[in-house]
Amino acid sequence: MDKLDFKKLHRELYSPSASQFTEVEVPPFFCLMIDGAGDPNKNPAFGEATEALYAVAYTLKFTSKKELERDYTVPALEGLWWADDMADFINLRKDRWQWTLLIPQPEWITPAMASQAAEAAVKKKPLPAIASLRCMVLNEGRAVQIMHIGPYSEEARCSNACTTNTCRNRSSSHAASTTRYT
Repeated sequence: MDKLDFKKLHRELYSPSASQFTEVEVPPFFCLMIDGAGDPNKNPAFGEATEALYAVAYTLKFTSKKELERDYTVPALEGLWWADDMADFINLRKDRWQWTLLIPQPEWITPAMASQAAEAAVKKKPLPAIASLRCMVLNEGRAVQIMHIGPYSEEARCSNACTTNTCRNRSSSHAASTTRYT
């Protein structure tokens, strides 16, 4: 049985340069997603969302392997970050940030399978964020990325460099940052 690995299949997305911003075209991915707001270091909802996403993702993985005989590596958790006021994002006012955590899924995973996996996951353990789980195809399209090396607390500065300098002329005025935790 072959095993799908998103990092190998999409190297350009999961192994960016650490020294310069690069443009990539992100293909559409079916994703498990949970939305939230506030400082991820202080808001318990962030941890609850992470826990619920991984519980469903691993339930899907093992169901796929057993029932469909299709195996894959569970992709890395990703985060979409933004603020209604660009100054809040640039000045690291994380309590005013909004976020969507997500885990991409292989193309053969369906919304019905995700729903069944969510039901199975909550039978094993209470997952407060499971009620906020949604599934959809995310079509990011053209994006600019760089590998951040260092503590998570400094990651926003890397995103801000893109937002304030490199990327301003390349993307829309909507401020956002995508993080792939690899």
